[in-house]
Amino acid sequence: MSAAASGRARPRARDLGIEIGDGEPGPLNAITDVPGVTVGHVTLVEGEGPLRVGTGPVRTGVTVVVPCGDVGRQLVFAGCHRLNGNGELTGLEWVRESGMLTSPVAITNTHSVGVVRDALVAADVRSRPPGGVAWSLPVVGETWDGVLNDVDGQHVRAEHLWAALETASGGPVGEGNVGGGTGMVCHQFKGGIGTSSRKAGPPGCPFVVGALVQANYGSRRRLRVDGVPVGREIPGEEVPVPSLPVPPGAGSIIVVVATDAPLLPHQCERLAQRAGMAIARVGGVGDNSSGDLFLAFATGNSTRPVPDPPTSAEPAVRTVTMLSDGVISSLFEATVDATEEAIVNALVAAETMTGRDGITAYALPHERLQECMERRPRPRR
Repeated sequence: MSAAASGRARPRARDLGIEIGDGEPGPLNAITDVPGVTVGHVTLVEGEGPLRVGTGPVRTGVTVVVPCGDVGRQLVFAGCHRLNGNGELTGLEWVRESGMLTSPVAITNTHSVGVVRDALVAADVRSRPPGGVAWSLPVVGETWDGVLNDVDGQHVRAEHLWAALETASGGPVGEGNVGGGTGMVCHQFKGGIGTSSRKAGPPGCPFVVGALVQANYGSRRRLRVDGVPVGREIPGEEVPVPSLPVPPGAGSIIVVVATDAPLLPHQCERLAQRAGMAIARVGGVGDNSSGDLFLAFATGNSTRPVPDPPTSAEPAVRTVTMLSDGVISSLFEATVDATEEAIVNALVAAETMTGRDGITAYALPHERLQECMERRPRPRR
């Protein structure tokens, strides 16, 4: 099986002249534009031909987003939102209760959530100092890659999660057929991992909002790119849809939003909600069979480590900062635009892939996409 690094080499939406929204991206146009955030992938591809459960073909992997170098011992406030709940993102009850993110965020396939969660616990146990309290409720999300992958074979193992953590880095982020996105299908084209970022905040207070998606949802006919009905322009008669009979629109999407703004948990939850607006723009409706789950975290209060184990020297009162709600709308807009562009980047970066039983998910053709975009004026927002 092959393991892919985080560096990207595939085209992106802006390489094709597609710019979502009016905001300015960060230098990398990726979630890693948020200082301290790193991303790692392990990509598993092996075998071809008829499905043999436990053997393959394998088209899957795992992706990790690490909020900061010492997550769990720093204040990383977080919030979450559910658009439709036919999916899993573990650890959210503690996020809701505590308002904090205390682990890296991992994304994989539906039937590998358990092993990835356990591997994150093991990684946390190994990293704790002597006498430290090894306690963890990791955050692990999933989408179902059974159209292309031997999902019942549970080919993702603990060492794959550990390798993704070890190779997680800043810089460009791999997109498309990488990590947890390897076997995913989006709007009945090949989908996968995508990312984008936006500069945000009031004058004199520059912040960054970044989004990373694992896109595996949506029907062809509803796909829109920057308002253009690309899915209707490129129907299944022109670019075939994968042949496994799953309902149009079936599937899921996980969205991770990060910012360096000093947000409190309820404000993070408000950012997470806005990811649903981006999905609607691209053509998602939160189908009954879709798991559309979003997490937002903010590192703006994460500079002071929490002692481990707690000591009597730990102050009873801690001081945090908070971005005024009067200026938070620029972060809302940044979240929507970055999430929308991340989905489009996942589609643009993805390559045609053939998986189990010879089923093929075809890539969104770049030239046809550009033709569609050029024939229609860019909508004003």
